[in-house]
Amino acid sequence: MNDGYLPIGRFARLCRLSVKQLRHYDELGLLAPARVDPDSGYRYYRPAQARDALLIGLLRSLDVPLPEVGRVLTGGLDVLADVRDRMEDDLARRRRTLAALDRVLTEGLPRPEVTLVREEARRVVLVRDACTPDDIAAVTSSCVARLIEATGPPTGSLVGLFPLDLSPRFAVAVAAETPDGPDVLPGGVHASATHVGPYDQIPLTGHALLAWAGDHGHTPRGPLLEVYISNPATTPPEGLVTHLRIKLEDPE
Repeated sequence: MNDGYLPIGRFARLCRLSVKQLRHYDELGLLAPARVDPDSGYRYYRPAQARDALLIGLLRSLDVPLPEVGRVLTGGLDVLADVRDRMEDDLARRRRTLAALDRVLTEGLPRPEVTLVREEARRVVLVRDACTPDDIAAVTSSCVARLIEATGPPTGSLVGLFPLDLSPRFAVAVAAETPDGPDVLPGGVHASATHVGPYDQIPLTGHALLAWAGDHGHTPRGPLLEVYISNPATTPPEGLVTHLRIKLEDPE
């Protein structure tokens, strides 16, 4: 067979792709063969399809996900701006992870001093939102901005509330104390530890706090409270002070 068609093997070599990849792209609707022999099932492509096939290979070598590759084929290169933004966010997240790993390698696992404190119930204004583990920092910052917009600059420390069970999607909240607030932060006995350093490294101290509770036979009742003592606008990340607290079952 010719008529300007190339069998799948020759087309694959021309485009530096494998036959398996071409079949997969066909299944996804990215690059269908120009003709399929009804008797043998052999697939044939036109030489002009090589441009799209080579573009698919190029974009995949740049780690562009296949759904976005399809959007590029139908809508143009502007789609790649969103892909780049997501890659940049992922790179920033990985850099933060590396910084936390470096801290553990340099200082070891944190062992902060843990104390038991009894907190009184407090009336607060709460701003809540849903997030995933990947966007928890951005959503928390958004909650802070919305809270300040609603109540004005805080006169005391803001408090973040985070569930102990980080499911694929969960709710976080930020609270500001106010005498006539519509919400209440429950009182009771809390285990408390202090974290010094970037907010994205707070899980290191949170891990140590929860480990302490387990070692001492306490049952955390959540959520994990983060009391933000420092102003991040005027304090460098390495100097940020955050008190972590977790409510425990009241002793008998």
